[in-house]
Amino acid sequence: MSTYPSLAHKRAVISGAGGNLGIAVIKRLQAEGASLALIDHSLDGLRKRLGEQGLNPDSLMIVGGIDLTKKDQVDQAVAQISADGAPIDILINIAGGFRAEGAVHESTETLWDYLMDLNGKSAYLLSAAVAPVMIGGGRGGRIVNVGSRAALSGVAGIAIYSASKSSVLRLTEAMAEELKPFQITVNAVLPSVIDTPQNRAANPAEDYTKWVSPESLADVIAFLISDAARDISGALIPVYGRA
Repeated sequence: MSTYPSLAHKRAVISGAGGNLGIAVIKRLQAEGASLALIDHSLDGLRKRLGEQGLNPDSLMIVGGIDLTKKDQVDQAVAQISADGAPIDILINIAGGFRAEGAVHESTETLWDYLMDLNGKSAYLLSAAVAPVMIGGGRGGRIVNVGSRAALSGVAGIAIYSASKSSVLRLTEAMAEELKPFQITVNAVLPSVIDTPQNRAANPAEDYTKWVSPESLADVIAFLISDAARDISGALIPVYGRA
């Protein structure tokens, strides 16, 4: 039974669809009856991942081989998705990542550029490309970005990651104001640590029962894109679990 009937037949674009959170969001939105368009850097990798998760790749629109830090590729992906004239109702910016850094004075310009592009620029470019399609559709829309608790303040040892995710929060707040006249809401979820196999392997001594499951985060995202959250915009939602 659908929790949010308002999502039935809405078209949702999901970036970073092949990751653990992406898969959880796909499953959650499929259960709500949404129509999904998936963007990922690897077409073959995404199709394989979907199959491993019991999802039929042929039932989904998949746009692979896209570098979300390249404007021409992002614009091409959005044009492909919207080529049939149907509106884009929902955008979920999941694409991003983390890399260990060390102290600022020990880090590199290359790492700064990498994380800023991966976390900040990707959300900026895709949001900027999708917003005009939503506006043109004339029926409002929902944008949800994935930030991080680390974005709220500087954290020693992960300053660049913190700064890159902070850019996502400022983008969220600004776009919420800009798109308010068009009934498009823009919000962000701020997880602590997401419980994934990769994070468990990287932090073997941590108590992962305190972390946030991808499914739990997907539930929050499903709420934010539903009509139940129609009056929420510019919010930075903490999703910390017990961490």
